[in-house]
Amino acid sequence: MRTRTAAVISAAWFLVPVIVTYGIPYLLTRWETSVDWDNGWLLAPRVLAGVVIAGAAAFIIDAFVRFVREGRGTPAPAAAPEHLVVTGPYRWVRNPMYCCVVSGILAQALLLWRWPPLVYGLLVWSVFASVVRFREEPFLRETHGEEFERYRAAVRAWIPRLRPWHG
Repeated sequence: MRTRTAAVISAAWFLVPVIVTYGIPYLLTRWETSVDWDNGWLLAPRVLAGVVIAGAAAFIIDAFVRFVREGRGTPAPAAAPEHLVVTGPYRWVRNPMYCCVVSGILAQALLLWRWPPLVYGLLVWSVFASVVRFREEPFLRETHGEEFERYRAAVRAWIPRLRPWHG
């Protein structure tokens, strides 16, 4: 796929993680907290949540760019990358986009100290895990064969490695 075409499709597809990560939690909470922010003990969880939310957004953007530049495709299932992407955040975990979406949702639960984003985040993760297991991994095995199998054996799906993989 041409880089320009992949970039246009990816830009449109980027709305999906934005809506799932930030739009739906907003609808669930209106970003209203259940605690008094003047309470000093909440500063550390708030800072941690803010860092995770910002980091998740940055990693998602990086992953989208890698799909276009290195994979010559998009995260959209109908325009999947031609090449297996195993650089950047993919050296630590096989599903960085999904991990970032779930982390961003769970960080909002921590930031707002509310349970709806927590329940929603766990539901989203269960859907992602099912999609990965029953759709994406068989597709990657079929299209990338031994290359994917080596990568799959070295890099975990959901828990990042301590050191980056250099396959």
